[in-house]
Amino acid sequence: MARIVILTGAGISAESGIRTFRAVDGLWEEHRVEDVATPEGFAADPGLVHRFYNARRRQLLSAEVQPNAAHRALARLEAALPGEVFVVTQNIDDLHERAGSTNVHHMHGRLLTSWCRACDARVPTMGDVGVDSVCPQCGVRGSLRPDVVWFGEIPYGMDVIERELRDCRIFAAIGTSGNVYPAAGFVQFATAMGAHTVELNLEASLTHSLFREVRQGPATVVVPEWVDDILADV
Repeated sequence: MARIVILTGAGISAESGIRTFRAVDGLWEEHRVEDVATPEGFAADPGLVHRFYNARRRQLLSAEVQPNAAHRALARLEAALPGEVFVVTQNIDDLHERAGSTNVHHMHGRLLTSWCRACDARVPTMGDVGVDSVCPQCGVRGSLRPDVVWFGEIPYGMDVIERELRDCRIFAAIGTSGNVYPAAGFVQFATAMGAHTVELNLEASLTHSLFREVRQGPATVVVPEWVDDILADV
């Protein structure tokens, strides 16, 4: 089991140009949550939902969006402590992987895969998807949906996350708002298991008082500094 469990949220990717859902200029202002991030919204207008995620996918794959210093610092931590770092991310981008992290669990799914509801396959997706797209695995037309956990759905791999939290010695939350569950409850679980807990955030989250240590500032500044401190104690 990993000694260090790191939860990352939208704040770590914001400095790479990925817009956050809950910021003033967040995506929710352009689309109602119910329309683009619920099973009911997809059932009502799958074309709208596909267009929404197609736009996000194109942005992610644009040359302007690249891993930042915070992503690279976590990859450096994993490389220095092989087998001891587990990143669980709420983000659906691939910036952790592009930075070099390998032990990454996407609890809310991935933007670069689609889920076929006919054959249950997850298929790589680098281009646009529509209501008439064909699953490359089973050939069924119109069966693909974004491989994203929507509101009202259960995050992926909660048993894996709980197992890692149960045995970790350090739990860090980076760039999270503290108002999306179950992720917002991880700090309480880790604390109960005896882990040292630290929040690294641009501003205090709704759950900041539950952390033993709080460091505030841009992720590209506070995360590399925190990683340096961890490695200095090894």
